[in-house]
Amino acid sequence: MTTALITHPACLNHVTPDGHPEQVARLQVVLDALSDIPLERFSAPMAADDDLKRCHPQSYIDRLRAALPSSGSRQLDADTHMSPGSLEAAYRAAGAVLLAVDKVLSGDVKNAFAAIRPPGHHAEQEIPMGFCLFGNVAIAAKYALDHHGLRRVAIVDFDVHHGNGTQALCEGDPRILTITSQQMPLWPGTGDPVDTGEFDNVLNIALPPASGSDVFHKVYEEQVFPRLMAFAPELLIISAGFDAHRDDPLAQLEFETEDFAWVTHRLCDIAEASCNGRVVSALEGGYNLDALAASAATHVSVLEERGR
Repeated sequence: MTTALITHPACLNHVTPDGHPEQVARLQVVLDALSDIPLERFSAPMAADDDLKRCHPQSYIDRLRAALPSSGSRQLDADTHMSPGSLEAAYRAAGAVLLAVDKVLSGDVKNAFAAIRPPGHHAEQEIPMGFCLFGNVAIAAKYALDHHGLRRVAIVDFDVHHGNGTQALCEGDPRILTITSQQMPLWPGTGDPVDTGEFDNVLNIALPPASGSDVFHKVYEEQVFPRLMAFAPELLIISAGFDAHRDDPLAQLEFETEDFAWVTHRLCDIAEASCNGRVVSALEGGYNLDALAASAATHVSVLEERGR
């Protein structure tokens, strides 16, 4: 068995304004950091509209298509922009995670990492926000259930910001368990632990600023891992945001690079026990380029080790 890396050059053509934290260089430094890791590399396809419509109505897809600028940049909200290459990048980003699901569930690879942008976990059903256009991991979870016939899929999101979009897109489906840990208070202001979803299928963990490694390990050992094991997912999807790193400029959780190795190993342990190690991971946040590169390389190196 092996680990798949799925990406596409089009994801580098989503250009944001100068000084924007979600910049082209984010993906380039990740790809450079992964260049020497022995991975099976695949080109991301374009997602089909029918797959996107598991989470987003056609009217929303059409609205994004109409908003695509022929040159320059178009601002969709305070944080989210489109350039001429953005829509293809978003289709490739969603397509990468869908291909990752196909590869893992077919047994072609043990696990997979989608190195993509724009990220996805803030996009709601009809609202682009937080640098995100399509709900990549939510689309992949529903695809695994509806197309591949799985009964239970779990999503774990350790990005420093709450995955409000993933929760909004998945909480109405009792086949999906969504677990997120996030700094609070912090944008977007959602993710209160009292919010457990219509079917008690949402676990939100609020972490105060300066929590650090010890608090991270404690809450995952005491809350996340037992909940995952009880749910017994047939596929585990990770929203791999690395902006909880101590060097990230957008938040203050102060995790170390080694924390991402630890959590990846522990999530793989649970996947081994529950679903033969089937893990799909997708890039979300991380805005200090050096910390992002080191953390992503650490995360994928663990996936590769566990995928052998």
